[in-house]
Amino acid sequence: MTCDKNDDRETGSTLKPKYDSNGLLSAVVTDDSSGEVLVIAFMDAQALQMSQDTGVAHFYSRSRKKLWKKGETSGNILSIVEMRIDCDQDAVWIKAKPAGPTCHTGATSCFYRVIKNGALEMVE
Repeated sequence: MTCDKNDDRETGSTLKPKYDSNGLLSAVVTDDSSGEVLVIAFMDAQALQMSQDTGVAHFYSRSRKKLWKKGETSGNILSIVEMRIDCDQDAVWIKAKPAGPTCHTGATSCFYRVIKNGALEMVE
């Protein structure tokens, strides 16, 4: 598949997010310093706008069905260094400076286990 050079969403400079049927975009957050994947979450239009306006990552909680600011209760916010959107504008990549552990378990990243031989092992 080739990119349509006349498609403003794919090659233009206008932000036109392509939300899924639930009104959400996937959001991948990496540590700006290490490049480590910290969390994968979802954003609705409000979360995307709040993240741009405040410089702090906001997401949409599918389980609670509401907007949430990462670190709102723990203080472990994700300060946005850069936001990128993919070619068809249905996923966001956030490079952030975490103020502490990102995972609700207290781990630096939500990806703290390796799948090995059908079992899980903690990452060293």
